[in-house]
Amino acid sequence: MSTESTGPASAFAAAQFTRATGAGLDPHAYLRATEGAASVGAWSEALIRTARQYVARAGQAAPSGSTVSGISTVSGISTVSGISTVSGISTVSGISTVSAVSAGEYEQAAARWFHFATLAPQTAGSTHHAYAAAEADAAMGRALALLEPGARRLESPAFTGWLRGPADAPSTVIVVPGLDSGKEEFHRVTEALLRRGSAVFTMDGPGQGALAASTTLRADYDQVIGRVIDALGLDRVGLIGLSLGGYYVARTAALEPRVAAAAVVSGPHRLDWDALPPPLQDLLTRRAGGADAAREFTAEVDLSALAPRIACPLLVVDGGEDRVPGVTNGSELARRAPHGDRLLIPQGDHLLGNAQPDWLPTTTDWLTTTLTAPAKAP
Repeated sequence: MSTESTGPASAFAAAQFTRATGAGLDPHAYLRATEGAASVGAWSEALIRTARQYVARAGQAAPSGSTVSGISTVSGISTVSGISTVSGISTVSGISTVSAVSAGEYEQAAARWFHFATLAPQTAGSTHHAYAAAEADAAMGRALALLEPGARRLESPAFTGWLRGPADAPSTVIVVPGLDSGKEEFHRVTEALLRRGSAVFTMDGPGQGALAASTTLRADYDQVIGRVIDALGLDRVGLIGLSLGGYYVARTAALEPRVAAAAVVSGPHRLDWDALPPPLQDLLTRRAGGADAAREFTAEVDLSALAPRIACPLLVVDGGEDRVPGVTNGSELARRAPHGDRLLIPQGDHLLGNAQPDWLPTTTDWLTTTLTAPAKAP
């Protein structure tokens, strides 16, 4: 949940820096792309241009004359969404660019850049958000087709996402995004879990990512995760939720018996509408479908009664520098949950993009170990 959505573009760009780099955007490329943006809208356009450059590079890296999910290359010149040339991209003579791995990695990068373009405030009549979210979704699909052909798309009216990892994985973790995030953002969380042997389902739910243009937020997100678990065909899963996704995960852990372990990262224990900064109120209003709906949704975000019902192990990860007015951190959640524990990173900001080595290995180790530990006798 970002609190900077108005004011100079430079301030907005700075506010998003650790979140962007924590999600895998190259810091130097981010600074180059956003330097000199005259407005927050121009900041978003700069990210879209950068994303298109990565898509074009993917087209150049793909075998000449081939077509990969809508990317065609003819004589080394790529054509993507009507773009035939991209400034600053050249082919070095004598160096082969025929690499499906490179193409997939470029598409993965494009997906993240497109996603981050959706974080800018949306102006009336603008189609940038819907376009960028759709392009992020499409780029990630093309990336997985090249890098992980076994990845499966699972979707319903309430969710969409990718199941990655081995079919016989000893554990499966669902990655749940937050208010203005989506399945393309938490690439490093997903990769860390995959490296530890888990299968991972990365999802967009109501009001998120690819579904943001057609759905609105719902507080009973546990119902959505329940449908995901049904679609996965499992009776035991782990969850990790980030930002508002942390509330969704904690709520689900309290109400869904198939959750065997849950991690909450920068998740709110409670929201207070009147204390929230105006940019966050505006974002909630947009994602909820109106001011009244946003107020009702915010009133539901309170884990005081649900925390004691969380029967599974719970890890709450907080940054000591994550202080958003109207948003209480997870200390109370960890205290009230019967099997709750808390990992506090003093220097961490929201989503702890500035302190990833201090929490990500520990958290993904904990999830994997907890999910694969022998079941205790009743």
